[in-house]
Amino acid sequence: MDFSIERLRANVQNMSPAAHGFTYLDLRRAPARTGRLHGWVLSAKDLNDVAGMPTTLGNAKRTYYPTVSDPFIADVEKQGATFIGKSSTPELGLRIDTEPVDLPHPDNPLYPGRTPGGSSGGAAVQVARGLVRAAQASDGGGSIRVPAAACGVVGFKPAGSNLVAEGFITRTVADNAFLHGHRMITPRARIGLLLQPLFAATQVQAHHLRAAREAADRLRATGFEVIAIAPYPQERATFAHFRKIFTSRFAALPQAEDYAAWVAQQGATVSACELNAAQRHVRDLPKLLAQQWQVNAIVTPMLTADPPLRGYFMSLPHDANFAAQTRWSPWASLFNMAQLPAISVPWAIPAHPPVGVHLGGITLSDAQLLGLAHILHP
Repeated sequence: MDFSIERLRANVQNMSPAAHGFTYLDLRRAPARTGRLHGWVLSAKDLNDVAGMPTTLGNAKRTYYPTVSDPFIADVEKQGATFIGKSSTPELGLRIDTEPVDLPHPDNPLYPGRTPGGSSGGAAVQVARGLVRAAQASDGGGSIRVPAAACGVVGFKPAGSNLVAEGFITRTVADNAFLHGHRMITPRARIGLLLQPLFAATQVQAHHLRAAREAADRLRATGFEVIAIAPYPQERATFAHFRKIFTSRFAALPQAEDYAAWVAQQGATVSACELNAAQRHVRDLPKLLAQQWQVNAIVTPMLTADPPLRGYFMSLPHDANFAAQTRWSPWASLFNMAQLPAISVPWAIPAHPPVGVHLGGITLSDAQLLGLAHILHP
């Protein structure tokens, strides 16, 4: 496919913001440098600063104009890529949908009228529609992988040293590996198949279970040992700690309204002692998971159901909204807490849009997990 700026200009000419997912677009930009990413035309999530572009943080009232790009963006620009716009996100990236305040809400290309997921929903829409080959995104609880699954594309969250990781939504696993500078490695690995939700009691639709089972079967046929596993005993404690860490990041949020204010209020109740306990749990979590499951990676569905209608989550009371988000993707935030790599790849289902299959690394490196994912989505 042609992913040039000229082609993008022609593609978006008759598209609404709900269709293309951009909150800002500048098709006059040119690459500042040459490098290994020369020719890559990317969008940046509207939480990330790109010099010369407005940042809204998902709320038009929060708009400001940075003169310096975020370090992750600047590094990609130094490698020759060109950022031509900003992709839509909910306010402060707080939710699993993409419905920013006083800005257009992007529509799901696979399920018209339904959410594309979030918080990197605009990025997933742009990649799914073929507007860009890849889009920068970030993931603090599933925000790369959820919209990738909802829109039928690839979303990779690298391992890191924080709850939030920077990454990309792409059309292929190979493109994601290339953007991160990884040579994919096919590991020798024991795989766990986990079909039960982790952090919420909820039903999983049959075709999402089918996709995970079929993905496990493909890995088994390729020569991997695949075993069934169950939720680990400390899962409730992990989620309680996740909630404390996640909300505490917004405890001092100024000028917060509605759902953002509720998150800030939750974070303000977290004591220093509770936060320290949560951080200790984070440090111990990778070893705990490896000991409990005795596997190198796990396969789960990415989502429990097809995307709900736009406006569904925000129609709920705030606490019910938070719970509903967890029920829709109950496996994702484990890998943010454990700071381990995870990826969602689309899986073909007959007479149905593709659904996301989630691979999470327990002892695997980023390059090894990408190699494993490449088997499922060559």
